[in-house]
Amino acid sequence: MQMLAIGFTALVIVLHIYFLVLEMFLWDKPMGRRVFGLTQEFATQSKAMAANQGLYNGFLAAGLIWGLSLGESGRSIVIFFLTCVIVAGIFGALTVSKKIVVFQALPAFIALVFTLLL
Repeated sequence: MQMLAIGFTALVIVLHIYFLVLEMFLWDKPMGRRVFGLTQEFATQSKAMAANQGLYNGFLAAGLIWGLSLGESGRSIVIFFLTCVIVAGIFGALTVSKKIVVFQALPAFIALVFTLLL
């Protein structure tokens, strides 16, 4: 059970580092525009906003890394940051794209369930 909790939490970390890179550095590049379905004009206009979003994703990943690095004593930190990811994923699904619930909230929810079962 512990390995599943750590594994799914690690997946959430990797995803949020990927989101950080996409939003902070690739937003207006071909890969970023393709992933998010953006025109060059919109990507250029919204680049600063996307970088801000990317930074927040980095903070979520950092919080999860911090919690995992503390072992059992970091469990409450992991629970807090996984909950933050789930809330952000649900909000994103309601306001931006339903796909966000699958790529952001669902992996965090699975990690949270395994973490709570420890």
